Amino acid sequence: MRLFFATDIHGSETCWRKFLNSGKHYEADVIVLGGDMTGKALVPIVDDGDGRWHATLLENRHELAGEEEVAQFEDRVKRRGYYPFRTDPDDLRKYEDDPEAADRFFHQQMLATLERWMALADEKLEGTGIRAFACPGNDDQFDIDPVIAEAKHVELAEGRVVEIDGFQMASTGWANPTPWKTYREEDEPNLATRIEKIAAQVTAPPERTIFSLHSPPYGTGLDDAPELTEDLRMKHAGHAPVPCGSRTTTRAPWDAIRRAVAKPRPLRPAPPVMRATLSLRSTGISCVGWCGPNGRFQRC
Repeated sequence: MRLFFATDIHGSETCWRKFLNSGKHYEADVIVLGGDMTGKALVPIVDDGDGRWHATLLENRHELAGEEEVAQFEDRVKRRGYYPFRTDPDDLRKYEDDPEAADRFFHQQMLATLERWMALADEKLEGTGIRAFACPGNDDQFDIDPVIAEAKHVELAEGRVVEIDGFQMASTGWANPTPWKTYREEDEPNLATRIEKIAAQVTAPPERTIFSLHSPPYGTGLDDAPELTEDLRMKHAGHAPVPCGSRTTTRAPWDAIRRAVAKPRPLRPAPPVMRATLSLRSTGISCVGWCGPNGRFQRC
């Protein structure tokens, strides 16, 4: 069994399409999206009249002429993970003057995009035999879960243990606290309790258990991010990353993620699908190793 894992596409149309094609490309039986599916911002494209439009993307103003240029710009915005919409100066001013209305409109665009993505997944995966799982991350709002759950060929993984060809996968997109106070985050003890409740559903032996956990353990390199000032600006222009993953606190002697993965120590070489889960060289957790594609046993 071969599994392809991706995460943090943050609304990118290109990344979602690549994810859907990854199963065929890599000959994977299962594809897993581990969190942070949705985008973070609207990009208005303002009608200036006479076929002229303007928009701002990444602090750069773009002057557009005609339908073709506008459509190309919309595609560019979607690839970046934002939600483009056409408007005029009067309607744009209404959103600027009413943040709650702007937030509702953003929410509508986010859900409409996700519904379109699920329809695309159902079309692309129909008849392939490839199983697809999605687990929303800490940046994803809660009402995207029912949209995923209604899809025919994408299975909602959040909070569940699912059977995958003789393996079991336990998943959650919840994370330790961030400076941005995102939707699915909580302090370390509560995160540990959440993960332990999910892990308690596992009945497979350790070597056939996969943990799909969105937040990485502290100090593994996977959790490096730019250090921020109190007003959430990057220190040192973002060139001095610091660890920010799930970490030990005075209330939690083990960080939630590390403890969850450490409990089921593999007793024999794990098959290739476990390689991503057991990439623990820098976590301080021992692992036996994995069998590479050439069948040779290799140490972690």
